[in-house]
Amino acid sequence: MDFAPVLQPVFNALWYLIPLAFLAGVIKSSWFKGKLGEFLVNASARLFLDKNRYHLIKNVTLPTEDGTTQIDHIIVSRYGVFVVETKNMKGWIFGNANPEFKQ
Repeated sequence: MDFAPVLQPVFNALWYLIPLAFLAGVIKSSWFKGKLGEFLVNASARLFLDKNRYHLIKNVTLPTEDGTTQIDHIIVSRYGVFVVETKNMKGWIFGNANPEFKQ
């Protein structure tokens, strides 16, 4: 049986749901949330910090004993050096390599 005559009007009426579903999947992904968080920190630093006093360095890769590590933002000023690691997630964030997990 040929379903094309039945499915064609349905597809013509609802075709926009396919890219909308794809876009919703991308927006809910952890990759997009991370990129959005880094963008917001970067934009805030550029907009709100005085360019004559603060210098922004982005995406710095440093060698470590285990390979490399990446730092999202480094802000250098006469007041100090500020290292900003951006996380856009829920839950606990620990500041050392071997955290002790307690619930």
